[in-house]
Amino acid sequence: MLTALHIENFALIDRLDLRLQPGLNVLTGETGAGKSIILDAIDAVLGGKANQRLIRTGTSRAVVEATFTLTPTLARWLEENQIATDSNQLTCSRELTAGRGSVRSRSRLNGVPVNKPQIEALRPFLVEITAQGQTLQVGSPDLQRDWLDSFGGTKLLAQRQEVAQAYEAATQARLALERRRKAEQDRLEQLDLFEHQSRELNSANLTTADEIDTLEQEQQRLSHSVELQQQSYQVYQILYENEAGQACSDLLGKAESILSDMLRYDPEVDPILTMVSEALAQVEEAGRQINSYGENIEADPQRLEEVEQRIRQLKNLCRKYGRSLADLIEYRDEIQASLGLINGDGQSLESLEATYNKYRQTLEKGCVKLTDLRKQTAKSLESKLVAELKPLAMERVQFQVHLQQVEPSAAGADRIQFLFSPNPGEPLQPLAETASGGEMSRFLLALKACFIQSDQVNTLVFDEIDVGVSGRVAQAIAEKLYQLGQQHQVLCVTHQPMVAAMADAHYRVGKQVVDESGGEPVRKGRKSRQKSVEEGSVAIAEEVRTVVRVVPLNQEERREELAQLAGGQSHQESLSFAEALLTQAATVRQKS
Repeated sequence: MLTALHIENFALIDRLDLRLQPGLNVLTGETGAGKSIILDAIDAVLGGKANQRLIRTGTSRAVVEATFTLTPTLARWLEENQIATDSNQLTCSRELTAGRGSVRSRSRLNGVPVNKPQIEALRPFLVEITAQGQTLQVGSPDLQRDWLDSFGGTKLLAQRQEVAQAYEAATQARLALERRRKAEQDRLEQLDLFEHQSRELNSANLTTADEIDTLEQEQQRLSHSVELQQQSYQVYQILYENEAGQACSDLLGKAESILSDMLRYDPEVDPILTMVSEALAQVEEAGRQINSYGENIEADPQRLEEVEQRIRQLKNLCRKYGRSLADLIEYRDEIQASLGLINGDGQSLESLEATYNKYRQTLEKGCVKLTDLRKQTAKSLESKLVAELKPLAMERVQFQVHLQQVEPSAAGADRIQFLFSPNPGEPLQPLAETASGGEMSRFLLALKACFIQSDQVNTLVFDEIDVGVSGRVAQAIAEKLYQLGQQHQVLCVTHQPMVAAMADAHYRVGKQVVDESGGEPVRKGRKSRQKSVEEGSVAIAEEVRTVVRVVPLNQEERREELAQLAGGQSHQESLSFAEALLTQAATVRQKS
């Protein structure tokens, strides 16, 4: 149950603290008095759309806080979502902050920040808002299907969940099959290209990414074999054997001999002798190796041609495919994998078709079972709803739930349509096309009454559900709202004195023009004035603003308000009528 509502800077409300009662609570007031703003605030705190107009002009922050009594269902939900509570209350709050062309929003439950999906998941347990303006929505087959399924209860909803899971499995299997079929269609187109590329790249015998660099080095050596032979011989002569003079090894040998003689007289030259000896050994080894190198170099025109052809082949492939040699080797491997897929590696087309058919059959069987449950539920809803409509001055109404088979979806294979005939002799027609505004109001009210036993929501809100009715029908709606209030808290915005008379708690909503500098109401005829300070640039403005006020009414004030609703002015006849309404309401209460 919604016990309290705190609102700050929301639309025309500067500040409001409202305590609500069990049973039927009614809000009355002139048209445009701000009654719908209260409902907008309730909608906003429970995750409704937020926009700039909800923040009071001249302010940058709006706050709405709603307090509910804690039920076992709510306690379980809070525990599952790890939201602590230290009382028997649940406090939902939402803060709206104006930004540059946008509104930032923050929601909390018992002071714990929560996200929008959490609020949306919690909302069905707290408040349900029904407005007479829902006529267009009522014609939606999806909404009518959801109503029927909700009326069917746990068993039907569980079967619908099974159908949703089966539909998801069948959808995934179908997508896999379609992908495989598309691959099959593309197979012949891709096969020739990939096989040609595969043959070309495999015949090239690509091995290492640096093969071109290695071959170019070999090409340079083979192209300059004569020069290399001559130069190696020159180096050999310089290092080891020189017919024209002494070679490096000869000079080092002579130095070694002299140092050996010196060593007999001075040990300090021993390190120098060691270095010269090592140098001599290295020079002699270098001479032998360069000699061997020169002897092994041969001019090989055939090998040179092979190397140059291989370099041309690899570079042509790289240019053709627009890739480096390393990337070309990787691409060759990718082609092999693609050929495996095109040639049927993995699940076959037949296997995928069998899997899809299995899931499709499961879905169809689940839809048949769901349809059977809906047909049973439809019969029950038809009789229950007609029974609820009869006391609402619709004694001979006809109502039927029509099920039409459609392609299976996550919600089953049924298109639901509510057919309605309010007058004897008239054929059944779609509800939204047949019912008048008053008839639609009564239909919505009766529908809510059908759900009263299974509905988990604590508070039902009706926004001018009685528009378009009067007299006996208005009295019937009033009594039905009162009956709903015996099992749920009901909050109703109304212009009907008969409905207001049945209230357990009555609130008057009105607008006042106030001087914000002092917060006092502005007397009629008073004008805003502005004072100027000559010796400065400061202007002191006495601001006059319109605000919404909500006042709980006592018994005497209710008589005055009902008289206003009935006759527009508090003359004696209207007061007498109001007194009669209150007396009649008391009688109905005693009978209930």
